[in-house]
Amino acid sequence: MDILSQIKPTKEEIIFLKKEANLFLKELNHKLKKIRARAIIGGSFKKNTFLRGAKEIDIFVQFNYFIYKNQSQKLSSYLLKYLPKSSVIHGSRDYFQIKKKDILFEVVPVLAIKNAKQAINVTDISPLHSSYISKHLTEKQSDEVRLLKQFCRSNQIYGAESYIQGFSGYALEILILHYKSFHITLKKASQWKDKTIIDTARAFKNTKELLSSLNAAKTRSPLIILDPVQPERNIATALSKEKFEKFKKVARAYLKKPSKAFFKEKTFDPNSIKDGFLLKVVPKEGKIDVIGSKLMKAFAFLKESLARGGFSLKESSWHWKKECYFYFRPKEKKLSKYEKHYGPFLDDIINLEKFRRKWKKYKIQKEKNRVFVNIPRKHQTFKECLAFLLKDSYLKTKIKTIKIV
Repeated sequence: MDILSQIKPTKEEIIFLKKEANLFLKELNHKLKKIRARAIIGGSFKKNTFLRGAKEIDIFVQFNYFIYKNQSQKLSSYLLKYLPKSSVIHGSRDYFQIKKKDILFEVVPVLAIKNAKQAINVTDISPLHSSYISKHLTEKQSDEVRLLKQFCRSNQIYGAESYIQGFSGYALEILILHYKSFHITLKKASQWKDKTIIDTARAFKNTKELLSSLNAAKTRSPLIILDPVQPERNIATALSKEKFEKFKKVARAYLKKPSKAFFKEKTFDPNSIKDGFLLKVVPKEGKIDVIGSKLMKAFAFLKESLARGGFSLKESSWHWKKECYFYFRPKEKKLSKYEKHYGPFLDDIINLEKFRRKWKKYKIQKEKNRVFVNIPRKHQTFKECLAFLLKDSYLKTKIKTIKIV
């Protein structure tokens, strides 16, 4: 309860946000009458699951289905006429951002549909999600969602963006609906097996029927959370194996010894780094999701390339808020002058002869039932290898600049 008192929006905050949201809706709906469209509130604000200080409100502009169903790709351009001072965010269907009184309104054009089968674009289903959660989630469970959101946010597993690969807000809301509370969710999650299936709406009779309705892409993630609004959809497809295992790990740790520390967001302080290599990264400009994805790929490239160079890591991480940093802490800063390059097994006569011809300048040696040669390392020190990799042309396609600090 002490944690909840810190993360739940205050009455004053709710009153202010409701007032501004209603004013925004009134003004926008007056304009939208001309094109047979209507703006409504959606997202976590409508579902009453938003956290304190979250000054973002989703607005769905619903276009009449029967009039606009064949003009799905034009909805954004129709809406833009009535949002002249907005920023355009590109996606499967462009949407818009407008800031008023420190509140960020995200205005999303959708078709007004009654069920998921009518959807032309994935965004058309979003208002159905808002309605479903609002209808089924109790006020007490709304607070349980807040605890789960804060828990995941503090442990860097909240967000379905490609560069985070964690849980979406909707997925966490469904987990609370399914398991009823924050504590039970953690208890069950700590015992999850790979490919655990959560079917809250009980849309399928058995696993065989369920899997036959989902394609391979939808079952690739380690957790399958079926969308009650659209049962053939897995809302956890973005969840990576790494974040799945991390959630289980922190859930077990919390259950073993509950602490407020699990709800406190960790801020990265570059000045606290005393060992290893810290890199300052300047991202390219663009949409946040795209920037984040490029940063993630740049980090993965360096990590994998260092491993190929023979350098294993004690620790590695990347941090991105106002500034971006990559951090690598190697197990060894200097390697031997030579590395073993293994060849075929002794009984593989044909490939053994090919190996001898290719490496004829080197002494062929044996280790157990295999041959190898000692070849000079391209980079003997970690710093030298890292500096070489930072010049790679691949990085230039993902980030603006990067340097060791």
